[in-house]
Amino acid sequence: MRVAVDVMGGDRAPAEILLGCWQAAEFLSGEDLVHLVGDGPTIQAALATNPVPASKLKHYNVVATTQVIEMDDPPVDSIRSKPDSSIAVMCKLASKGEADAVISAGNTGACVAGSQLRMRLLPGVARPGIAVVLPTFHGPVVVCDVGAQVIAKPKYLQQFALMASAYSHDLFDIENPRVALLSIGEEDAKGTGTVKLARKLLRDEPLINFVGNIEGKDVFKGICDVIVCDGFVGNILLKFTEGLSEGIFQTMAAEMEQESAEVFAKFKGVAKRIWARHDWQEHGGAPLLGVGGISMICHGRSEAKAIRNAIRVARQLVNSGVNAKITDRIARSIQVNDD
Repeated sequence: MRVAVDVMGGDRAPAEILLGCWQAAEFLSGEDLVHLVGDGPTIQAALATNPVPASKLKHYNVVATTQVIEMDDPPVDSIRSKPDSSIAVMCKLASKGEADAVISAGNTGACVAGSQLRMRLLPGVARPGIAVVLPTFHGPVVVCDVGAQVIAKPKYLQQFALMASAYSHDLFDIENPRVALLSIGEEDAKGTGTVKLARKLLRDEPLINFVGNIEGKDVFKGICDVIVCDGFVGNILLKFTEGLSEGIFQTMAAEMEQESAEVFAKFKGVAKRIWARHDWQEHGGAPLLGVGGISMICHGRSEAKAIRNAIRVARQLVNSGVNAKITDRIARSIQVNDD
């Protein structure tokens, strides 16, 4: 596997991004190569500290760039106006066949635009979708889309279901993922016009194991393995879930500190195990499904652990051949013309 990592993207770049790359050394072997894309002197100085065993240094390559796309830069314009930015160069490496996967914790819109413009879409895919993993008591749930397409047509939602099902199968070994459509009610008549039309497409598609509409309260009940929605709703769901989880654990920690040392010690280990199951950094990043390669989009707050795990997941997806399976599903699916 050859992966290009945007060293300059994210709130904690470049230090945490590079540290995550060093921690990923344990996954690298054979012809594996990590392209470190960003400011040359900064990366070379970090490499000079010999952060990984000498035997692993051969797996790292510096790709120097001179520009950086900031978090508030306009996505498409910045890809075109900053061709030597770390995100643009990262995606160009993939388009030239020099990288099988790209990873960035930088400007999400620019990552989507760069991946779509440089890596292109897979055959038959109308629009790409970001697929994020939500941990639940009953197992992981894949939500697609969480930000790539703020407004989605029914056709996009149908394809999100096909692509996310392939992803869920390859990442979690779920034979026939159950797919649900996020709405404001379980009934056919509930939801926007787009949701109603999408429900019919999902219900009629033989390649989708559709279990119906679900409401927000059902997300964590184990009803489904894949949830489909537009990027606007998905992003709100994702950020709300992250905030709620962090708030609950902060409350638990504060309450535990009020107890005796004996009680605190007894439950501290339990709390850590629960948090590990719900820590978004354990999954590294969210793949942009539908583009010609593996494009992992990481949270802007990503620490080294997230980058390390993003490299691990990217390797898993490259080796699984998930894009070939997505292309096959799209080709065999009911074709919808609503562009």
